[in-house]
Formats: sequence, C-alpha cells, structure tokens
Amino acid sequence: MRLWVLLSLLLLQETLPHVIGQPVRSKRPKEPGENKIKPVNKKVKPKTPKMKERESADSSLKSQSILTQVMDKGRFQKLAATLSLSAGQSIELRCKGSNVTWNYPSYLDTFKDSRLSIKQLDRYGQLILANSTAADTGEYSCWLQLCNGNKCRKDETKTGSTYIFFTDKEELFVPSPSYFEIVYLNPDKPAVIPCRVTTPSAKVTLHREFPAEEIETDGTDIIYDVKKGFVYQHPTSDHKGIVYCKAESQGAPQISIKYHLLYVEVPKGPPSTTIAASSNRAEVGDSVHVICTVLGEPDVDVNFRWQYPGQESERPVIIQNFWRLINRGTGHTTRISKNILVVEDFEARDAGNYICIAQNLQGETTVATKVELNG
Repeated sequence: MRLWVLLSLLLLQETLPHVIGQPVRSKRPKEPGENKIKPVNKKVKPKTPKMKERESADSSLKSQSILTQVMDKGRFQKLAATLSLSAGQSIELRCKGSNVTWNYPSYLDTFKDSRLSIKQLDRYGQLILANSTAADTGEYSCWLQLCNGNKCRKDETKTGSTYIFFTDKEELFVPSPSYFEIVYLNPDKPAVIPCRVTTPSAKVTLHREFPAEEIETDGTDIIYDVKKGFVYQHPTSDHKGIVYCKAESQGAPQISIKYHLLYVEVPKGPPSTTIAASSNRAEVGDSVHVICTVLGEPDVDVNFRWQYPGQESERPVIIQNFWRLINRGTGHTTRISKNILVVEDFEARDAGNYICIAQNLQGETTVATKVELNG
C-alpha cells in the first residue's frame, strides 16, 4: 500500500508542470529602451527634398518643352537639343498651344520658300518642311504667345527648341548666299566666323589665306561651336585678314567661302558727329550743301533727321545718304556715314540755322551750322 502511494506521488510530480504551464525560464536583462510603449498617433515630419531635387523640380515647372516631332504611324517624339536628318527628308514639327510663334532659319523667309508650311490649328501649331536641303540646317524653335487685347508677350515657361542638321556629304558646310563675307572684330565682344557644318561629326579647321597657315584653336581664345562656327572670344588687331574653314568627313576635304576679318576700334556711345556747309554765306540762286558726318562702327547704322529754316513752309530740299568703310592705316576699320541736305535756288527764307540730329542705338547727337544771305 505504501509503495503504491509513493509511486502515485512521483507520477503526480512529473505531470503537474504540464498541467499548470511551461516551466519558468531564466529571464535575460532587457535592452535599454526595450518594451517602451510607442504612441499610436505619432506625427511624422514630412521629408524635405534635397536641394538638387528641389531645383530640378522648380526648373521643370519654370520651363516645359512643347515641341515634338511627328513620326510615322501617328507617333510623336520629344526632341533633344540636336537632331540629325539626311538632306531630302521632310519633317513635321508640332508645338502645343492655341497661339504659337515659330522661329527658323531666316533665309526660308527671305526667299519665301514654298517647301515651308506653317499652320495654327485649334490645339497646336504645325511646321512642315518638305524636301530638306543642307541649307535648312539651323535652329528651329517655338513658344506660346500670351495676349491681352493687342498686346502679346512670350510665355517663357512654354517653349521648345532644337537644332537640326540636314546632313549632305556633298555639302559639309551650310551653303551661303555669297562667296565672301565681312566679319567685324570688336575688342569688347566675341566675333563669329559662321562656317557651320551640316554633319556634326565633321572635323573642322580654320586657315589663314596669307601667310598660308592653319590657325590653332586652343578652346579658350578661339573655339569651334558646331552651331555657330569659329568664335574669337577676345578679338585683337592681330586677327585681321582673310580666312577660310576646311571640313573633313569620310571623304575629300571641303573648303568654305572666305571671310574678311576687319578690326574695329571706335568709342562706344552716341554718334561722333560733325556738320559743315559748302558755304556759310550764300547768294540768291546759289545751291547750298549742308553735310552731316558720323564716324562709327562698321556694323552700326545711323539715322539722320534735319531741322532747317524753310521746313515749316515745306520748302523742297534734296537729302542724300551714303556710307563707306575707311581704313585708318593701323589695321583699324571705321564706318563713315554722311547725310547731305541740298538747298537749290537759295532764297532769303533759307537763311538761318541748319540742325542735324544723328542717332544710333547708344543715343543721339545734335550739331548745327548757320548759313546767311549775302547782301
């Protein structure tokens, strides 16, 4: 009996832990911060974009390209900064918007080329150029016009632009309407020798005619821009002379037209103006010439206006205008512009002050001289 009770107690001791629960395990020390209660409604601070990301996002908002090329089967392609097509191909460009303005190589307007078609449709502007040639190489751009009544302005946020090369192995240089061009070298601004190519991969070099030599382009003072030509960053009188460009691309080299580089050095500002009369005392019936002369930059136009004694009475006069380039003997070239007022059959009412007003983009200069009646 005692043996049976002892066995029962031992059996109960073995099964009791399984009935009550699992045996207690030794606890490990808690890590700092472990089992802390986290707030349920924690506010998360929005992540601020990095500076570069923010700048790129801002720039995309500031300017959106609206220019696309129409491909085959109704597909459209956004245009990169440059595009190369074979001469002879036709191209259709579209710009989104209901009031689109286009810009393209100016000679297409000069010759009123029928190959160019521009239309404004309800939702986009359309430019089609058929049977392209090497001469069509250049910048093609568009922008949306914002109008308020009769006043319109360019929407700087909605523009598009691409430079298209119409490649032609027979015409490595973009054709020019002349065989000789003058390039003015100003000491205070870059000068461009516009020997542009139709094949962007062509190797282009610059050459002086006399003495016959290749002109080194160091990428600093003289650089080659495939969209412009050779650029003299800081022209000097040493650069004057006659030059030409040579291009090579998988064939015999080709030569551009010649460019005459003229160095210019004249003061900036309103016209440097003088006035003189053929005679400051005239007899009745004489013919009097009053000459207004301006010395200035070769490529800067001058406008002339006159005030003279018989003007209010609509006295008929003859006004002649001409200009020419003069070489000052030190390699410097200046433009001399003259405007001549001619009074025929001088009368008493023609006596008085003759005033010439010469104007350029920098301002205007007024000069005067007096013509008196003899007797």
